[in-house]
Amino acid sequence: MNITIMKVKPYHILVKHEYEARDILRMLESGKSFEDLAKKFSTCGSNQNGGFLGEVDSKRLDPDFMDAFDLLKPGQISKPTRTSFGWHIIKK
Repeated sequence: MNITIMKVKPYHILVKHEYEARDILRMLESGKSFEDLAKKFSTCGSNQNGGFLGEVDSKRLDPDFMDAFDLLKPGQISKPTRTSFGWHIIKK
């Protein structure tokens, strides 16, 4: 059985609470830089890279994260998305 492994290059901002994710989304909608907000607010180690997780195997990511990521077009930003790690704003 062949299983296709898909590589993806997601960006995200991870926070603990939904209200934080909503506040960050409002800042993004007002024109703030995703990368700058990731560096300032994200609790993930990817914050130093502007939220870039690198090229990763999609099977290694949380299924809820991938569901939200798959709905995005390149350059789009997700609504707040909850996973077992917390709340994410995801950018494709």
